[in-house]
Amino acid sequence: MSFGSRLSSLLRRAAHSPQMRRSLRRAGSSIIDAAQEKLGDQSAPSPQGVGSPRDASGPTGDGSGAALADRTTDRPAAISYAPHPDGDPDPGEVVWGWVPFEEDLSQGKDRPVLVLSEEDAAIGGPDGSGRVLIALMLTSRDRADADEVVTDRHGATWVDVGTGGWDRQGRASEVRVDRLLRLPAGAVRREGGRLPQQRFDRVVQLVRETHGWAD
Repeated sequence: MSFGSRLSSLLRRAAHSPQMRRSLRRAGSSIIDAAQEKLGDQSAPSPQGVGSPRDASGPTGDGSGAALADRTTDRPAAISYAPHPDGDPDPGEVVWGWVPFEEDLSQGKDRPVLVLSEEDAAIGGPDGSGRVLIALMLTSRDRADADEVVTDRHGATWVDVGTGGWDRQGRASEVRVDRLLRLPAGAVRREGGRLPQQRFDRVVQLVRETHGWAD
């Protein structure tokens, strides 16, 4: 039997193997998840035309800023609900900002984030200077029902927070509570809305529990 015939026979046997089919499905699902996370969710552009998943050059959109490492969890963040209609990003507000990909800080996309607090950069990380925002990323991908908390296959924990002005299509959103973003002022593009205090308090409670800050 020729090499080509033996290879063809092996491939046919593999195609009929339930274990092989399950492995291929899992691999395909992971690839699709990653692609949708980077390209698909919450990509409605702002009036200035940002918000495109192709805007991946840095926090300022022109490559002049460097993304900051995620916040460490060894010290609790001082979180309080304090939205103000002043054009500045405040705790309790959802704003659009440049968020780096977790696996590669040099790449990212504009997306809505929930502001938790503002603090000196030195408190929660080894890089950056001055004041930084502590925030959580939002997604419109449907993982959880209303008020439900879900941990996905990648270990990320999400809580449903309903709808708001940050999504022009009126889709329900979820907030990721296990990843604490540190965003320099130049990473923020525009305000997107305000989370009601009851929902904000629910998110903060989960953040404290997830990161071991609960009393």
